[in-house]
Amino acid sequence: MKILSKSKFYLLQFILLLSCTWVQAQITDVPTEKDFETELIKAQRVIKVGEGHYFIDFGKAYFGTVVLHSKQLQSDSLIVRLGEKLAASNQIDRKPGGTIRYQQVKLDQLQANEDVVVALRPDKRNTKPVAIHLPESFGVIMPFRYCELENLQIPIEEIEISQKAFYYQFNDEAGTFTSSDTVLNAVWDLCKHTIKATSFTGYYVDGDRERIPYEADAYINQLSHYACDNVYSLAQRSNEYFIQHPTWPTEWLLHTVMLFYQDYMYTGDLKLLEKYYDVLKIRTLMDLEREDGLISSKSPKLNAELKTKLGFKNPNTNVRDIVDWPAGQKDTGWKLATKEGERDGYEMVKINTVVNSFYYYNMHLMAEIAGYLGKTDDVEFFQQKAENVKKVINEKLFDKERGIYVDGEGSTHAALHANMLPLAFDIVPEEYKKSVAEFIKTRGMACSVYGAQYLLEGLYNANESEYALQLITETESDRSWWNMIKVGSTMAMEAWDMKYKPNSDWNHAWGTAPLNIITRYMWGVTPKTPGFTSVQIKPQLSDLNSSEIKVPSKHGIIEGKYSLTTEEEERYEIKLPKNMDGEFVIVGSKTEVRLNNRLMNCDVKAVKLKEGMNILLIKRD
Repeated sequence: MKILSKSKFYLLQFILLLSCTWVQAQITDVPTEKDFETELIKAQRVIKVGEGHYFIDFGKAYFGTVVLHSKQLQSDSLIVRLGEKLAASNQIDRKPGGTIRYQQVKLDQLQANEDVVVALRPDKRNTKPVAIHLPESFGVIMPFRYCELENLQIPIEEIEISQKAFYYQFNDEAGTFTSSDTVLNAVWDLCKHTIKATSFTGYYVDGDRERIPYEADAYINQLSHYACDNVYSLAQRSNEYFIQHPTWPTEWLLHTVMLFYQDYMYTGDLKLLEKYYDVLKIRTLMDLEREDGLISSKSPKLNAELKTKLGFKNPNTNVRDIVDWPAGQKDTGWKLATKEGERDGYEMVKINTVVNSFYYYNMHLMAEIAGYLGKTDDVEFFQQKAENVKKVINEKLFDKERGIYVDGEGSTHAALHANMLPLAFDIVPEEYKKSVAEFIKTRGMACSVYGAQYLLEGLYNANESEYALQLITETESDRSWWNMIKVGSTMAMEAWDMKYKPNSDWNHAWGTAPLNIITRYMWGVTPKTPGFTSVQIKPQLSDLNSSEIKVPSKHGIIEGKYSLTTEEEERYEIKLPKNMDGEFVIVGSKTEVRLNNRLMNCDVKAVKLKEGMNILLIKRD
């Protein structure tokens, strides 16, 4: 073997680095300052807690720092504390635990008549080379809601105190929601604020601990972002990032096709599908198929060559199934509230029901993508694969006696996840939807905030809207979005509570499932055709007496109003923007349907909507 001299070795390393940088530059449109907005937010409360000691509450956590503008000079030092969490009334928690943020800064003096931007210390982990880096002009920023000033020797009235917030361009009025349920409204607001505030890097990152994009996190982030704004560049940039930066979980790789598919459905822009079609085919993991069509991450086919094709820089990357996170206590080494973690006791067998459910969905979506690209042979190829995978899942991973799915081949254990994924992806045969849904309802919220996305999708697909709404608006259990609000967070948390994931942060967009579920399933507003030229609206509003929603699209805002009249008649007002038509799908039985005061056939399952105002009146049994 020929040994390279040290100088040649370093030269090759330098060339490789330049090559990687060039490739990333071709793929990723790196965000610049013009993509972001900064806002100076005034305090909602300023409270004197001692001599020269003040507590300031800005109302919500943002990523940023504090700006002080004093009319007088303070030549003595000033202590500034920032944090996300309270230890007690009017006191920031200085040991908040996990990855909840706190920092103390000492200013040598406070200058008069100038903006003093408090300089923060960088975090070691989220500023590593693998993390997403911010524009230099931002300085160091952190998430915080509260501020304390100590040793202030001039009147507080002489100082303007502002929270300087950084976030990606965002239209607060593009997507809105309200209803007769105040808890539901609070959960929506929590999730919407999360989407806005966590956009501070210009990518869909996994929160402040790492500031790294992960496919599954990004998918929920993407869907929730689409529910409240029609700026698509952040999603597209994040999707392209994954082409060169795949992550290790099997299921996360299988989210890649889902990310690109949703981008096309909302934007109608084929560019990224055309550019990365061959990469997406590899990311389906169909190379891992065994003879019957099912896949396993334990397959010997998952070798260094395939990992390189998948985009991993390290061909020895340990690609493995995740199901949900965190895993059990024995796997993580963490002291968890439940020894099984967030997997509901899932048995991690080689042929995994969750993994193969995602694989089926990838085949189904690739058939659609191939059709949009005019690849007729591939349409048939992927359709046949999808049909076969669904068939084999139902033959080998379904227990007909119990009417539910088991965790995988050879397993008799049936976890929540093994059933909610087939229900979410329309794998369950019609005659078994009820038994699968009933089993799911016995498990409660036995999944993480990430898993809740697919639990809720599955429930709405099975017309279990009442139970889905109960889960979203739960207030008694700590496995709920209300618990996030109750403990004091103003963004969705990484886990239901710190006891379920000890290193959790308080700013994780993968916890925003209710935002996109309310839009896409409760109100049922989704693109019927790519680019939203036609919309489908399929409401399942359960026990709500009233609701209003605005859903952004590239054509403008879709508006919906719902009310239950005194005659128990459902009234919907649907306003579509120009260049959009649609259909309104009626779920459940009804005795009378009127569209714009015209009586429709009582058997009608869907009515056509036109641009402008559409008024529907529906009477039930």
